Amino acid sequence: MKTSDLFVKALENEGVEYIFGIPGEENLDFLDSLQHSSIKLILTRHEQGAGFMAATYGRLTGKPGVCLSTLGPGATNLVTPAAYAQLGGMPMLMITGQKPIKTSKQGRFQIVDVVNMMRPITKFTKQVVHGNTICSTVREAFRVAMEERPGAVHIELPEDIAAEEANEHLYDVGNPRRPDADNAAIKSAIELIKHAKMPLLLIGAAANRKRASKALTKFVEKTGIPFFNTQMGKGVIDERHDAYLGTAALSDNDFLHCAIDRADLIINVGHDVIEKPPFFMKEDGPKVIHVNFSPAQIDPVYFPQQDVVGDIATSINRLRDGLKPQDHWDFSYFYRVKDEVRTRLSHHSDDERFPILPQSAVAVIRDILPDDGILTLDNGIYKVWFARNFPSYDNNTLLLDNALATMGAGLPSGMMAKLINPNKKVITVCGDGGFMMNSQELETAVRLKLDMVVIILNDNAYGMIKWKQEGMGFNNFGLDYGNPDFVKYAESYGATGHRPTSHVEFRKVLEHALNSNGLHIIDLAVDYSLNHSILNEGLKEKICIL
Repeated sequence: MKTSDLFVKALENEGVEYIFGIPGEENLDFLDSLQHSSIKLILTRHEQGAGFMAATYGRLTGKPGVCLSTLGPGATNLVTPAAYAQLGGMPMLMITGQKPIKTSKQGRFQIVDVVNMMRPITKFTKQVVHGNTICSTVREAFRVAMEERPGAVHIELPEDIAAEEANEHLYDVGNPRRPDADNAAIKSAIELIKHAKMPLLLIGAAANRKRASKALTKFVEKTGIPFFNTQMGKGVIDERHDAYLGTAALSDNDFLHCAIDRADLIINVGHDVIEKPPFFMKEDGPKVIHVNFSPAQIDPVYFPQQDVVGDIATSINRLRDGLKPQDHWDFSYFYRVKDEVRTRLSHHSDDERFPILPQSAVAVIRDILPDDGILTLDNGIYKVWFARNFPSYDNNTLLLDNALATMGAGLPSGMMAKLINPNKKVITVCGDGGFMMNSQELETAVRLKLDMVVIILNDNAYGMIKWKQEGMGFNNFGLDYGNPDFVKYAESYGATGHRPTSHVEFRKVLEHALNSNGLHIIDLAVDYSLNHSILNEGLKEKICIL
């Protein structure tokens, strides 16, 4: 059979359900093979949208999402999604086309060395030079993409190779087991925890798995050790749990850091230095136990004293088995901080001024979104407010990016969340800047008949950078712009547009949209005027409770 036919069969063998992308003429053999496949092709309006959807599929399922582009500009448009998946630990396969490599009559037209371009931002990148290697290449790409730490892989299929005959066989897809941590490391960690006076548990992105979620919940219930999360670790344990202290949305100097600074030991589960640091280690600060699939990467703000390397769920279960509550553990200060955090974060959450404050928007969305609903975020200053103020009740129900932290991913990730979870309510929150970077995917969402809500927090500016600009004492300059009429814009795609003019109306509109069919876009005017006074000036002046 043709190499492209065999390629598709190899993808079917891996259990691929969807391929997202934009084909070009170099992909036409592959496209022809795909039409006879069980795999569904989802055509997007930009390669970034395809890549973000594929990465989110990987994040939610643990299996590589697959995206497709042509050569040259199509492939270069996948660079940002590749970095998004690689830094975020999301398994994803990118397939790109290429001109014939044996004979070409077009010189260097559109030619970019895509394989070498992808090398720094993927775990694996390879050009297929013979059809008889396609199945082994696909198997290896999937293995590497899923192996901890998960990430992006890339296969380039030249036009002439796709059309040639091949006869390689398919390879069995195994179910590899992750190794357990060393016994000595487990025992050492148990002793450190036992002898600590004020241990804390930190939950990061790599713990955002079902098995790890159950293991960590049981660990907290048995030991009583309080916990906090990184932004990408939200929801691993239900944040309504009594032992939940808060989320480290900032790296330092938030009210939660009063508890972190007072701890003498932090059990750091599933965090690595790629995610924005939840705290800065200091020589005279708390000791840290690093519990993860791979060893700690040492840098000036993260140098743990003990590694526990192996399957996270198994490691946590073994630590739990070796521990019981210690009489000398004292968590009273942590719970005083928890009350302080809760009081501080509730400020302005019920403020009904309009344009709406971000704290108030968070409260309304949490109140209306069902417990099992999914919220996806783009990137902007509002992400800090959601990380601090939005309690998550289950793993991967708040999808945000705190690794690459790219704008433009919020809408495609929300679309993917709805495609995988058609019976769950899905809300996407974007700033007006991030929304416009991939707003063309509204057409894709309408074509797929996705029932979801997109809220655009509209301040006619790049609000995150304005906040930083003000915090550094610079003049307001160069960050304001105009926007289209988002209601008319939504309607031009066949979606339903809304523009509430009060806090009360926003609540009514959101409730109606979330319980209606189709795609609903809410243009919500937002007031960021308190960001500087609260997040810059106020936190600098804070004094930790005694």
